[in-house]
Amino acid sequence: MTSVTAHDYAWIRSSPLFRYALETGYTLTLVRGVAPREVLQVMEAEPQGTCTGADALIERQDELGDPTDYWDESFIAGAFTVPGEGGDWTLILHVADGGMGMQSRFLEALSDGGCAVVHSSNGGKPMHFFHWYEDGELRTTFEWPTARAGSTPDALNSVMRAVGFALSDDEGEKGERVDTKAAVFALAERLTGVRVTEEVLRDAEYQLGLVPEEPAEEWTGIVIDITDAHGERLYKEVTRDEVEGAFARARGEATGPAINREPSSPTP
Repeated sequence: MTSVTAHDYAWIRSSPLFRYALETGYTLTLVRGVAPREVLQVMEAEPQGTCTGADALIERQDELGDPTDYWDESFIAGAFTVPGEGGDWTLILHVADGGMGMQSRFLEALSDGGCAVVHSSNGGKPMHFFHWYEDGELRTTFEWPTARAGSTPDALNSVMRAVGFALSDDEGEKGERVDTKAAVFALAERLTGVRVTEEVLRDAEYQLGLVPEEPAEEWTGIVIDITDAHGERLYKEVTRDEVEGAFARARGEATGPAINREPSSPTP
């Protein structure tokens, strides 16, 4: 395991590529022992040829985008081979993806018998995520390092501290302020042995795939759960039939005949 820390990834803050990735959303995934072409197949991606460098990858994503279709969540993923701990790994990058990230079902399949490490941002909100999968299982995941989940949420605690994370409020108050995004890059390297640099992303030969948007799930109802400033709670479950019925009544009232009232008409 390398001794890398957050300081080794200070370059991300002076990188035009990474600045753009944070503004528009990105996902960077490392998978052990699965070739780029196989990774894209697992992601159900339609082959789109190759390109050289992250700038060309971004151009391909820009070409895909339809400025009038705000709901299209398909994206271009680029994959290439990198050396790491225990052999070859595949690095998968998608930029300007709105933070769609890598679907959990893909990560479970890709890490079956191996390992997958992912970090992402949804672009400007901000929401940043980290996931570590081993043998098809989500072992550790977090948005904030102090609130970890997964089957073994504390398994990486010593490594996380070593790269610079504070794992409690007390540690944060006593320790040095650390760039948490740089610390995520360092944590990924500790787990994979893969050193990500500007040059690696800029010069790589990417195999490209168009990942289709996920089909929308059918919904059966909604839950309203609100607590006001006085501690009063409103909890109500509303079925889909009730919601659609309310919309139908509202549309009917909006398109119904207008009622003209004389000035003397009483207010209802």
